[in-house]
Amino acid sequence: MKPLALIVLLAASLGAADSFLDWMDRTAQQQLARREAEVARIRTPAEAAARQAAVRARILELIGGLPDYSGPLNARVTGRIERPRYSIEKVIFESLPKLFVTANVYRPREAGRYPGVLLPLGHWNEGKPAVQQIAANLAMKGFVVVAYDPLGQGERQQAYDRRMRGSLAGGSVNQHLLSGAASALAGESFARYRIWDAKRALDYLVSRPDVEADKIGCTGCSGGGTVTTCISALDPRIKVAAPACYSNTWQLLFSGPTGDSEQSLPGFLAAGLDMTDYVELFAPKPYLIVSTVEDFFPLEGARRVFEEARRWYGVFDATDRVQWAVGPGKHGTPREVRERIYEWMIRWLKDGRGDAVDEPVEMLPNHELFATAGGQVDGREIHEVIYDGFRARQLSGTAEQMLARLRELAPVSGQRPPAVRVVSDTPGPDFRTQQIAFETEPGLEIQGTLTLPGVGGRKPAVLLVNGSAAQAGQFAKAGQVVMSLTPRGSPPGVHAGYAMAGDWITNTRAWLIGRNLAAMRAADIVRGVDLLAARSDVNAAWITAAARDVAGVWLLAAAALDPRISRIWLDRTPYSLRAAIREPLHHNLHDAVIPGFAQRWDLEDLRKALGTRPVIWSDPSDWMGAVAPGIDGCLYRTFEEPDDRFIERLIR
Repeated sequence: MKPLALIVLLAASLGAADSFLDWMDRTAQQQLARREAEVARIRTPAEAAARQAAVRARILELIGGLPDYSGPLNARVTGRIERPRYSIEKVIFESLPKLFVTANVYRPREAGRYPGVLLPLGHWNEGKPAVQQIAANLAMKGFVVVAYDPLGQGERQQAYDRRMRGSLAGGSVNQHLLSGAASALAGESFARYRIWDAKRALDYLVSRPDVEADKIGCTGCSGGGTVTTCISALDPRIKVAAPACYSNTWQLLFSGPTGDSEQSLPGFLAAGLDMTDYVELFAPKPYLIVSTVEDFFPLEGARRVFEEARRWYGVFDATDRVQWAVGPGKHGTPREVRERIYEWMIRWLKDGRGDAVDEPVEMLPNHELFATAGGQVDGREIHEVIYDGFRARQLSGTAEQMLARLRELAPVSGQRPPAVRVVSDTPGPDFRTQQIAFETEPGLEIQGTLTLPGVGGRKPAVLLVNGSAAQAGQFAKAGQVVMSLTPRGSPPGVHAGYAMAGDWITNTRAWLIGRNLAAMRAADIVRGVDLLAARSDVNAAWITAAARDVAGVWLLAAAALDPRISRIWLDRTPYSLRAAIREPLHHNLHDAVIPGFAQRWDLEDLRKALGTRPVIWSDPSDWMGAVAPGIDGCLYRTFEEPDDRFIERLIR
């Protein structure tokens, strides 16, 4: 393809993705406006308390509840570093059986009992060494501080390869996105494990004899601000909260810096929630919202959270207990911000006795703070925990329930032909090509290409999902009307920084509003069938379809919903959704995730829903793209065999 043509096609795809974002954002803003009106009606402490109880229950339901486990922490100190005014203990404890947490505990050198501070970490790959400055200062000011490695960070890398001394999945965000996709497929949220680790770290903190268990604060920045926000809202033992560079509103975040898996719960906006609800769950206890002026989380969003929270705290006659601190610079905790956090903890946990000035700290290299001997903890990885829980919660479901669930997530049109715009029309010696746009849902267009043979009369048709021009030409020369359809969402490569995760951000935004990307893409395919079936040059009784890789999942769902698709060809499509939950690594799972679907059904159930219609499934794959041998009913290529055998089966 010529460079200019490539640029034009990519621009068209990006335009479609932007319009899809605008389309979803309208739904998000409507949901947020309804929530805002509901909150505005609350006038009394009793009404506020009733909403707090309802919101807490909703959040717990959305994350899949917290683990039902009360086993021992089995905490042990593996080393100690002494400084003139504080010490650092290296600690390992169990969050769940054989799921170990590595932590540093900063405490004053003098004997005695002190208020405690839980310090969750942001998305630093190195983990707990990143917070030495703030943790050591809090210890020097009379607090015992627990800073622990999150899953996928520091000494808790997932998919860890000891030969590489690192994760096969890449950095922390990639590891979170992979766990997030598997968790959602299993019917829960990765947030439950992040919150649970915080709860267990809090269990450890309050169990220490040098901690005043009734005087506990929590603070963290970025991803640590996320966990601070969640655990403070859900665990009453936390008396003072100060999340940094996180508090915001989905009014601005939905089309902006959408957070990763633990930050964006499936169904959150659809359930009538916004991030300010976490602050309001904490009321009337002291809450400090911390921001910086150049943060990628918009300052205006933090201002909106603060203003609503201040009104809410006013219901409890406690407006002095919620404040907003704004510091200079970009995302992070500059000195001015740190001092506001110290002042807030001193004010509410030490009766105002203490100095909030940020003091110099002798910083240590990462390895000197390791709680393990080699820098990586042993035990189970989170994918094993997710899979064990998934197996325990598996349910049965009928084919009728499965199809009803798909229609609920992406209502199909009732087979009405869509409105079509012809963007360009190019004649050729063997066939003509039309670039088209057509309406898939009211107000939303998607892109497609029609490749039309020169012969007259009604002809069979084939719908190619994300098909290439060469593939379309091959079918058109065989006398087929061909539609190459590009379903809604981002074009390949847009999120290349998170190569394994696929189109995670589009699916995350969709599930926030109660929709689902895979199901909506299946509905787009059905709309393509609507378009083909309405054409005068198409034999509507003979419409077939083909897709490769993860797009085959969308096609399989579409064919289950629409009996007009007479047969399908899936090439190198993953053979099972449940197989992805078993493994630590997978490619593009976000493009196929329907939250909770795998609890009741798998791809084989979609296949069975086609009844006697043929499914040609060539080279079924696992979620790393490797061909999975021995899958019943599938066909396999010989060495370097072309597509001809499968194309013939599809169109004969």
